[in-house]
This record gives sequence, C-alpha cells and structure tokens, in this order.
Amino acid sequence: MQASGKAGQDGPALASLTPESQPLTPSQAFDALYAFCAPALVRQTYLLTGRRELAREAVERAFYLAWQRWSEVARDRDPAGWVRAVAYDCALSPWHRFRPRYRHPEPPPADPADRALLHALLKLPPSYRRTLVLYDGVGLDLPETAAETEASTPAAAKRLTHARQEVVALLPELADAAALHRRLLELASTERPRAPRPTTVRTGCERRNVFWTRAAIAFTVTIIGATTLTLRTAPTRYEAPVAPAQAVQGVPPPAGMGPLSRTELVLRAKLHRAEASGPERLLPEPH
Repeated sequence: MQASGKAGQDGPALASLTPESQPLTPSQAFDALYAFCAPALVRQTYLLTGRRELAREAVERAFYLAWQRWSEVARDRDPAGWVRAVAYDCALSPWHRFRPRYRHPEPPPADPADRALLHALLKLPPSYRRTLVLYDGVGLDLPETAAETEASTPAAAKRLTHARQEVVALLPELADAAALHRRLLELASTERPRAPRPTTVRTGCERRNVFWTRAAIAFTVTIIGATTLTLRTAPTRYEAPVAPAQAVQGVPPPAGMGPLSRTELVLRAKLHRAEASGPERLLPEPH
C-alpha cells in the first residue's frame, strides 16, 4: 500500500522514471503513473469499500478523469495524491447503495482474522475509515491526511483517534499502531483485485470522449433544426383569438304577420290570377 508514497513525493518519483534528456510523452507519463500507483491504489480502495469490483471501478474512474485532465494532473505537485483523492471519493460515494449490483455484500476474505479486520473497518463512518487508511495504511502524516480529507488537522486527529478506538474495541490485539499498520498491509496484500491495463483506461477514456462529443454535436444539430422549423412555421403576424360564442341577450322575439289590408288583399288576388311568369310578376302594372 505504501507504493503510492506520501503526498509531495510521488511527483518527483514519477519524474525520475526517465532521464531529463528524454522527456516522457503524455501517454508514457500517464502509463508510468498508472503502473506506479494503480495496483496499490486498488488494494487501498478495497479496504474502504470491502468490494473488489467497486475498488477496481473507482480506480479506473479516477484514472479516466486524470487522463481527461492530464495537462492539469501532470503539473500537479503530487499526481499520485490527485488520483488517490479522486479514487477514494468515487469509492465512498453514497450513490453506490442504489445500484443493484452493490446492494448485496461480496464474499468476505477467507482468513477469519482478515474477515474480522475488514468487518471492523466497514463499521467505521466513511470519513473515519478514510482517515485511518490514509494515516495507518498509506503512511501519510497528520497534516497530509487532513489536507486530503479536506479537514483541519485537529479534526483529522479526532477522527483518527475515534477510528482507532472503535477498531481496538473489536480487535484488542491491534492497540499498537505498528500492529494495526502491519495488519492493514496484510489484508490489502491478501486481496488483490486486478486493475485494467493503462492502455485500456486511456482508450476507454478516449472512446468515451468521442461518444460524448458526438452526442453533444447531435443534440446541437437537433436544437438548431427544431429552431429553424419553428421559425419557418410560426405565424408572421398576430392573429387575435376567436372569442367563444355567447348567447345574445335583449333581442325581441320574432312577431307573427298581422291581417292584410284591403290593398294587399286586392294585390294578392291579382297575382293569383296573373300568368305564372312575366315581368308582371315582379312589377305589376298600375290601374
């Protein structure tokens, strides 16, 4: 577990893997960091989660993000610490409890002592467990542990003290810090979840970037097409909406025809006697 080194020492160690006259390409530098950190980091993450597949997935995700931001990570004072912090965050994310594959526990270690130690670790709150693994497992000092867990040094010391007390309450033989450190190393070394190859991580990250780039382009084209269609089919002037029909009030009812006058009766009789067609039907001649 100590292969990842203390904060501030991994960057120089990584830089010393090649002579200064032959600087590493980004891919070579990433592969060197991966080979230097990934195996130990997977074992550390297993102590945090008790799940082999989740430990491998968290480390793979951390290196995905590192390759996406390699220009930033390569200039970091502690590249290994950057990746470790991201891997721990991914491993301890509370959202894993909602994933069907992680709702049931994995088979515990075969050795009863290892099983008891892992059980004691998993009973700790996540922040206490992370502090204990960093300090007693990885070997960071207290200020570095506090910085990586985003806590003050007194808060980190308090978490460490409580974590040790809870572990010792279940396993009294680990009251000595050296014994606890040795047992953490043994437990991490017993379980060896396999990490993917660095080329697999890089190519997978690049494929994912291509996929999301294409998805963003397709989404943008869809939005532009929908906007163009809306502009072409939308009305160019305001059309007032048709008011709903309403009953007209106050109109008098139609009245029936009254009796005909003498003149109208004579005209009607004349029209009945006249021919069926002709101008006389329209304009009768006066007498």
